[in-house]
Amino acid sequence: MHLALALLQENLSTGSAASVVAASFAIFAVVAVVVLAIYLIPFWFICKRAGFSPWLTLLNIIPLGNLILIYVLAFAEWRQQPANTSQIAPQ
Repeated sequence: MHLALALLQENLSTGSAASVVAASFAIFAVVAVVVLAIYLIPFWFICKRAGFSPWLTLLNIIPLGNLILIYVLAFAEWRQQPANTSQIAPQ
């Protein structure tokens, strides 16, 4: 909000406007990297535990790629089997 108000000032110099725009792009880039990390890290571990290459996680960056990854995980044969719970002794 403050950035928008700063750009609407009549006596704003070109250098000030450029610095405001550069700062807003820097903030946007940092926020985008954090959001991508929060989104990609769980998919990385899901793919690894399912026996797939964790690099399939990068499909989430492509538009509609996350839909492809979800279908691959849902309908493919998982190479890694879940732990056999029948061998655990009851307490």
